[in-house]
Amino acid sequence: MFHILKRIQKVLQWIVLLFFGSTILAVLVYRFAPVPITPLMIIRCTQQMARGEKVRLKHHWVPLNRISKYLPVAVMASEDQRFMTHHGFDLTEIQNALEEREQGKRIRGGSTISQQTAKNVFLWPTSSWIRKGFEAYFTVLIELAWSKERIMEVYLNSIEMGDGIYGAEAVAQQNFGHSAAQLTRANCALIAATLPNPLRFSSKDPSRYMLKRQTAIMKQMKHIDLLPIHNNR
Repeated sequence: MFHILKRIQKVLQWIVLLFFGSTILAVLVYRFAPVPITPLMIIRCTQQMARGEKVRLKHHWVPLNRISKYLPVAVMASEDQRFMTHHGFDLTEIQNALEEREQGKRIRGGSTISQQTAKNVFLWPTSSWIRKGFEAYFTVLIELAWSKERIMEVYLNSIEMGDGIYGAEAVAQQNFGHSAAQLTRANCALIAATLPNPLRFSSKDPSRYMLKRQTAIMKQMKHIDLLPIHNNR
């Protein structure tokens, strides 16, 4: 019995070492290398095949300096206005969410761009406490290993922006007919307006509600600074 327990302990130790080693290595690799595919892309393609549909996957990685300087501003204005100053977790938004829960109000989404990047690149979309734990772990790792510009670059290249559309270059080409570098301020605000639910909301054929959100985001963009990489452009 003692030998069996020792063997189980050794196996568990190797599993833990393998987990930490592989995840840290993946984060270090993606500090420099483009992210070719994400778990969500695989899930969406599998769902399409299961429904007997043609697989839809538009994804073209481009560096941050080939993405409109207004798109990071738009997503920060819409999703995470303290992105440049927090360390992965927006404590102010977390506190606001807790207070609203205590008051019985509708619970707001408090995920930062860093958390969304961690989830999109390394994890699955279905929410659970287990996934939230892994999400926090990967958020800490990328905040330690990557710059804010790199987090934004991976985020803008990886997130879902429409049905089968992932990343800034793909949405620019599919919905606006030009490259991500040519996206206007209004284009970027409209893209950001769809991000809470890009399968429901469209930047190609926006509803009146989307246009109102676009206007609100453009107003908020006036208070958000350009990323340092874009300051001289």
